Amino acid sequence: MRKIYLILIIFTLTLLNSINSVIKAQNVEFEKENFPNKKDQYKQAVRDIKEADKIIENEGTNLISQALPLYIKANDFNPNNALLNYKIGKCYLMTDEKVKSIPYLEKAAKLNKDVNPDLMYLLGKAYHYNMEWDKAISTYKEAMNKTSSANPAKIKEIQKKIEECNTGKELIKKPTRVFIDNIGPGVNTKYPEYSPCISADESMIIFTSRRDNENGTTLVSPEDNKPYEDIYISYNDNGKWTDAINPGKPLNSDTHDAAVALSPDGQKLFIYKGDNGGDIYQCDLKKDQWSKPDRLPKTINTEYHESSASFSFDGKTIYFVSDKPGGFGGRDIYMSKMNEKGKWGEAINLGPIINTPYDEESVFMHPDGKTLYFSSKGHNTMGGYDIFKSVFENGTWSDPENIGYPVNTPDDDVFLSVAANGKHAYYTSAKPGGYGDKDIYMITFLGPEKEVVTNTEDNLLASLTQPISETVVEKAVEIKTNQVTILKGKILDDITKQPVLGTIEITDNEKNQLVATFESNASTGKYLVSLPSGKNYGIAVKSENYLFHSENIDVKSEKSYQEIYKDIYLKKATVGTKIVLKNIFFDFDKSTLRNESTAELERLTKLLNDMPALRIEISGHTDNKGTATYNKKLSEDRAQAVVDYLVSKGINKSRLEYKGYGFDQPIAKNDTEQGRQMNRRTEFKILSK
Repeated sequence: MRKIYLILIIFTLTLLNSINSVIKAQNVEFEKENFPNKKDQYKQAVRDIKEADKIIENEGTNLISQALPLYIKANDFNPNNALLNYKIGKCYLMTDEKVKSIPYLEKAAKLNKDVNPDLMYLLGKAYHYNMEWDKAISTYKEAMNKTSSANPAKIKEIQKKIEECNTGKELIKKPTRVFIDNIGPGVNTKYPEYSPCISADESMIIFTSRRDNENGTTLVSPEDNKPYEDIYISYNDNGKWTDAINPGKPLNSDTHDAAVALSPDGQKLFIYKGDNGGDIYQCDLKKDQWSKPDRLPKTINTEYHESSASFSFDGKTIYFVSDKPGGFGGRDIYMSKMNEKGKWGEAINLGPIINTPYDEESVFMHPDGKTLYFSSKGHNTMGGYDIFKSVFENGTWSDPENIGYPVNTPDDDVFLSVAANGKHAYYTSAKPGGYGDKDIYMITFLGPEKEVVTNTEDNLLASLTQPISETVVEKAVEIKTNQVTILKGKILDDITKQPVLGTIEITDNEKNQLVATFESNASTGKYLVSLPSGKNYGIAVKSENYLFHSENIDVKSEKSYQEIYKDIYLKKATVGTKIVLKNIFFDFDKSTLRNESTAELERLTKLLNDMPALRIEISGHTDNKGTATYNKKLSEDRAQAVVDYLVSKGINKSRLEYKGYGFDQPIAKNDTEQGRQMNRRTEFKILSK
């Protein structure tokens, strides 16, 4: 019996050795004796591998596109070399076609799992990118088992990858209800387009591209032999983006120039330049020309890398990303506020709710003034950078929320710009079926009300040449929008109707506090202001040699997004000119001035001080509710209250008259509440100058 066991053991060992020899024999090394009849092809393949190795060694990942074809050519000659398959797979993981790495890494593992200590980890990443979660997890675990305990950092890295896979499994169970549409050939080309920056109303998009110039004078970067980054601009023409233009100098230079952020009104632009470790610059639109880039001060730019930034709705706060020491991780998000002198203050880290021990990137503050979007490798990411949002309320940031799949993927998802309405966002993706390299896509958020019916195609691999919708929905639903009001239009001369360069002051009437100051475009007269909900705003438009114009926007209880289009006509100080003071408020049915009137009264006081010869009449007007006698008395008392305030501020009483007209001079019909509200007003009229 013992002899039989001994024979079986010997037979088994012999069989295993034989199988092992066969497996090893499948791994064909690049040695000339293995190719006795293909010496020339063998020599060429070896040269190709050496040249590709040299490119990788000297240039790192910059010239992957040059090394990869050489490896593939050698692999066509000998497809059964574990090391070469490993190199090809590793290269593909550094491109936008990461899932192409899978067959090469799988074959390398089949030929020789020990060809490189990193093989199983890279294969796990390849499965991860392809959302093969369970395969990725098991492969990561195998990689961790092969990792020495003396390398705790690598073990921690693999453990995080496993957590990301588990997060991914949960996120794709409840995909975010969105459409994701390619925004078309006006913007996208066969070259890479990325970093989209939009105005709050989606009328303009500024983005970055590495494309050949039409005039044939394209300059290329010596780092990767690709065209330098340039900034491009496109405009929204009834839902279709116009052919993008290169604005040239001074916005673009002979080296890399990348768009970072656009102010909500489209009049200011942050751009990135790679000097001094990587800095942020600001350009202003003056008429139809952009100003020379102005480097932001040392409170923001440092000797380290400042990569992205965003304007607040009022332009008084900048949010930016830096890898300078002293943060919570490699790259953190900071903020800086503008002081009363217009200078940026010291940078403040947003803290551990936002920042993690990992990298944060691509910050965007929404025009609602409280919702921050950013990318992070920390928090509950499903892989690489994921996009998160956090809301600042009651003095603190909410826990960041992953905005979900399919917007987020296992790859890097960065540079999201969200429209003021909160319905649309723009970002970059390298989806198959685009126009070439990376393209810019528009996301339409549909909300969670209806059950989602996802299509049967793999979203990562789906391919369509027309604009695509990656999530199928049962029917249209009510779309949740942000609580913000956009006021836009043109500032024009009341007589000539020509554009006027105007200054727009936004005041919080309840606090009597200046919120923000904007300028219209001197060439077009266009203006746009973002007004977060929750306040009563006084709008004052001023321009040299013109009387000021006032508007009132009360969005204290506004629950949704709205756009108000209003052309503002500025009047010059001529006898007989009337101006409605829309931010004069009285207690109900009384002539007592409310505190919210202070800013408007101060503007009127300043006007009278600036024009000491001006004599005016203050007039009160009402709607037609109540008797004529009562309304005349109420309107006169209110006009007198304004005059009394001006006199208390030092205006000579001889320059002021007051009169109550009751409902004798309506400017709208009294059969609607809106009309009656327009008729309840305070005006001033120029009597002499």
